[in-house]
Amino acid sequence: MMMLELKNIKVNYGRVTFIHDLSLNIEEGEIVSVLGANGAGKTTIIRSILGLTPIADGEIIYEGEPIHNDKPHKIVSRGIGIVPEGRGIFPKLSVDENLKTGFVFLEDDESLMQERMEDAYRRFPILGERRKQLAGTLSGGEQTMLSISRAMMSQPRLLLMDEPSLGLSPLLVQQTFAIVRELHDSGTSILLIEQNARQALAICDRGYILQKGKIVLSGPKEKLVSDESVQKAYFAIE
Repeated sequence: MMMLELKNIKVNYGRVTFIHDLSLNIEEGEIVSVLGANGAGKTTIIRSILGLTPIADGEIIYEGEPIHNDKPHKIVSRGIGIVPEGRGIFPKLSVDENLKTGFVFLEDDESLMQERMEDAYRRFPILGERRKQLAGTLSGGEQTMLSISRAMMSQPRLLLMDEPSLGLSPLLVQQTFAIVRELHDSGTSILLIEQNARQALAICDRGYILQKGKIVLSGPKEKLVSDESVQKAYFAIE
C-alpha cells in the first residue's frame, strides 16, 4: 500500500523556487532515504509534509488522501511523527515532560500516556533513570533517544526523521541507526533525511538524491551505492 506520495511539488521562498517539481513516495513498511548536502532542500521537504511550509504547486497524499491543505496538528493526528533536525527537545523541561508533549494531539487518556512513557523507558532505560532530569542536561545521544521517544508517543505509522545522526560521535551514530532499524522492524514506516549516506543506505530500502531542490537520482539502495556519482559525492571515491 502506498503510504505517502509527493506529486510534483513546488516550494517557494519569496520569489525563489526552492523545491522544483519534486516527486517521491513511500510504501507501507519501507525505509526511504533522502540524501543531499546542506541547503539541498531536505528539511523543506519535511516541513512541507507537515504543513509548516506551504507548497506552491503539486500534491501531498497520505494514505490515499490529500493533506497539503491541512493544518500541522491535523497532519500529526493522522499518524505522522517527526524527529526534527537538532532533536528539537525542550531543554528546560524534564524528560517526563518532554515525552508528554508527544501526546498533546491525542485523546486525553492519562493511563495510555503513562503506558507509552513506560514503553519508552523500557526501550531506553537510561531515560527512565533520568526521567526527572532537565532534558538540556542530557548527553547528545540521550537527547536523540528522547526526541525519538517523544515522536513515538503517538505511535505514528509514518516517522519522519530529519538528520538524526547530526552532531553525534561515530559510536552514537551507530547506536542511532540501530534504533532506526528497530523502529522499522516494529512496523513503523520511515522517511529518513540524512547526510550520512553510508549509514542511511545501509538500512534503507530505496533512496533519493537531492541537489538544489531537485531529485537527480533515485532507486533501490543497491543502485545508489553502485552509482559512480554517488560514490564520488558521498564515499570519497575518485
